[in-house]
Amino acid sequence: MKRLAIGVLLAAAMAGVFLYTGVTRDTEYRRLVAAGDDALGHDQVFLALEAFSGAIALKSESMLAYLKRGETYHRRGDLAAALRDLTRASALAPEATRPLERLGDVSQALGRHEEAARHYAAYVARDDRAPRVLYKLALAHHRAGRTTRTIPLVRQAAELAPEMPEAHYLLGISLWERNRLDPATEALTRALTLSPGFTIAREALGGVFAAAGRLDEQVEQLEALAALEPDRPERDVALGLAYARIGRTDMAVLALGRAAEEHPEQPLVYTALGRVWLDIARTTNDRIALSKSLGALQSIPMAIASSEALTLLARALRRAGERESAVAALELATERFPLDPSAFVQLADLVEQEGDTRRARQLLIAHDALTAKGQLR
Repeated sequence: MKRLAIGVLLAAAMAGVFLYTGVTRDTEYRRLVAAGDDALGHDQVFLALEAFSGAIALKSESMLAYLKRGETYHRRGDLAAALRDLTRASALAPEATRPLERLGDVSQALGRHEEAARHYAAYVARDDRAPRVLYKLALAHHRAGRTTRTIPLVRQAAELAPEMPEAHYLLGISLWERNRLDPATEALTRALTLSPGFTIAREALGGVFAAAGRLDEQVEQLEALAALEPDRPERDVALGLAYARIGRTDMAVLALGRAAEEHPEQPLVYTALGRVWLDIARTTNDRIALSKSLGALQSIPMAIASSEALTLLARALRRAGERESAVAALELATERFPLDPSAFVQLADLVEQEGDTRRARQLLIAHDALTAKGQLR
């Protein structure tokens, strides 16, 4: 009887120890998870990783700790480690949606769009009313080149969250790619109504207007972009060239001249200015315009002039009667990447006039090869 009583007491004591140990482990686990969250709140990623790793050591079957550590690795940019932890989290809780979304995010960051789509689709199979994930799934399909699958998904996301400008933007560019210009315009306009500073949506809307032949409306978008980003000279260049395309050469010269004053170190501005003045000289036979074109193009140091700039310079020099200088510029233009294919045609014309028909033919073959590659892209 005495032995039985002692056994009962020992069993009770052991149960108490196990209970206490379990409670202590749970308490410490929760403390470590909270410490990790707090560290992330203070942008202390390394401390957060240590805390979540400690939580995993205490509870190796905890989905939450693996999820949080995986998210932290993703935040740090360690995508391989993030993928490992998030895969483990998803395996521990197959019905949980958050690990699936995060796996999709990491796969997208790795450029694995097919995998990303698979993870997001698994999420949507569990919850098809999450506009954020529907958008991500649509984006993964778009990046994988499946526009036809993108459109219904992103349309659904936009209907569930009509205030999401990114969804309207993705819908707009997907419709544009299918040459459905009117609905693309509507979607992109909606994106800009929601977010007027959404520059890539404004760029896309300008592109749709250009594709539809609505060049004046394209110019309006380019004017807005130049106003939104005054420190980007390429905005002024795009606007100046667009003015020139619709015959507003005075506005083109004004916009590009102002850009040259604000960004005197930018060759692309002088290249565009040289192009506009050269086109004026070509259409009006204006020697002053030709002189201004040469001035703009020759202000670009030859060592850094692009193939496009050198080709334009050669055209201006030929018009000015400086044939040898034009040949020299074209020789450089056909060697400087990225190549301007028209340089090969111009140089072929000049060398053929000198009687070198063999080289002229080689240059034209090179031109055809370059343009064929451009069409394949």
